[in-house]
Amino acid sequence: MALELRQSLKLTQSLIMTQKLQQAIKLLQLSRMELVGEITQALETNPVLEDDQLEEEKAAGGADEFSLGNYANGNESSPEEAKSDGKAKSAAEEWDWDSFLKDRLMPPPMGEYEEREAFPFESLNAQETTLKSHLIWQLRMAELDQEGDNIGVMIIGNLDKDGYLRSTVEEIADEMRVDPARVEQVLLIVQGFDPPGVAARDLKECLQLQLKILGIQDPLVLNIIDRHLNNLGNKNYQAIARDLKAPIGKVVEAGDLISNLEPKPGRGFDAEEPDYISPDVHVEKVENDYVIRLNDDGLPKLRVNTFYLEALRGPDKLPDSVKSYIQKHLDNALWFIRSIHQRQKTLYRVTESIVRFQRDFLDHGLSHLKPLTLRQVAEDVQMHESTISRVTTNKYVYTPQGVFNLKFFFNSAINMSLGDQIASESVKEKIRQLVAGENPENPLSDQEIADNLLGQDVIIARRTVAKYRGMLGVLPSSKRKKPWYQRKSQPENHAP
Repeated sequence: MALELRQSLKLTQSLIMTQKLQQAIKLLQLSRMELVGEITQALETNPVLEDDQLEEEKAAGGADEFSLGNYANGNESSPEEAKSDGKAKSAAEEWDWDSFLKDRLMPPPMGEYEEREAFPFESLNAQETTLKSHLIWQLRMAELDQEGDNIGVMIIGNLDKDGYLRSTVEEIADEMRVDPARVEQVLLIVQGFDPPGVAARDLKECLQLQLKILGIQDPLVLNIIDRHLNNLGNKNYQAIARDLKAPIGKVVEAGDLISNLEPKPGRGFDAEEPDYISPDVHVEKVENDYVIRLNDDGLPKLRVNTFYLEALRGPDKLPDSVKSYIQKHLDNALWFIRSIHQRQKTLYRVTESIVRFQRDFLDHGLSHLKPLTLRQVAEDVQMHESTISRVTTNKYVYTPQGVFNLKFFFNSAINMSLGDQIASESVKEKIRQLVAGENPENPLSDQEIADNLLGQDVIIARRTVAKYRGMLGVLPSSKRKKPWYQRKSQPENHAP
């Protein structure tokens, strides 16, 4: 069969993601802080956009119909309608160029601005003591020679956030080109600094350093640290007592002493800054109903600059390149404003739907959280599931029960014996309550927790209980149980 080239026509349909559509989708999934940054960038790059902050500009009319606020109120006038309005006066004709230039070229009066001594930048922020700065201060007080001081700085610089030395003595010696014995000598000095146990190379050495500083030289305690840290973590006191040939009561006392030591000496330093959340939506209860309010504080109120708009429909003819430039940025500005309005409107409708589904949670708390899927909300607001997923990404809502990520309200369902369903988060809360109220002498096993939940009409497997227990950070029953010899050593409470 011979090969040949020929032309043919074919009609097909395809979905093309235009740049504007991609921008609208991107705005949907931005958090509030990211949205502020996106708006700020648009204000800097698009000369047609401006921030409507002055009350005089809001009352001026003209371009107010293109502001974000009026879009939110349902006034979605198109740019074609604005162009057809021939009654408005030309902004170029009313512009006072003399005053404009005078205000910007003339220096301000001396009385308006007084020269004052600026505060140093360091005084504007609280200075927190870090682990490394705390150790460097002690190193300076040690009065070492220049070589020892440099080695000490290198050792401190190789500590992790928990205070452990993550480089070997040989590596530091090679880097500094000094004798490893000299590095070991300086390391011993650093290990004597506060906090106790700092600059240790492993957990065993960290605990031994703390015992040395405390002046504790009990052979039993030292042997447990040296040989039985795993058994101590599993509370296997009998194995320790059997191997060390010590009374089990003494082993328990030694274990309590070791448990009071600090396994992470740097824990009290270098604390991470708290992340403050600014909710995107506020849900507040007013009488017997919930009121939804979008958090617009700090969001610039966008509008179209009237000067460029009037320049397009003014009597003066502009060059085609200028018209094209203004028209391009005008279209982008209007699309950007419309996309933000659509984002806010979608966020409001989705939150409104979530409030309808989770009314019991808002009234009574976590135990009444219902299972919810993206499809249920999508069907309720007549949108696609992908839109619901994007609009709930990185968004937070303030409710009478606290501040939650919008994704929190979407969780899987656990079947109940009567045919109903319960949210997985509610099941976790029930497990947490059962563990909190258990007898410490006889903690509940995973199977017993599952049986207790079955008594509350919740059908759940033992492995699912173990999974949720791990997510809650709850130890297994074997590690939560208090041994009989530990209970016996405690004094009994006698009634008077």
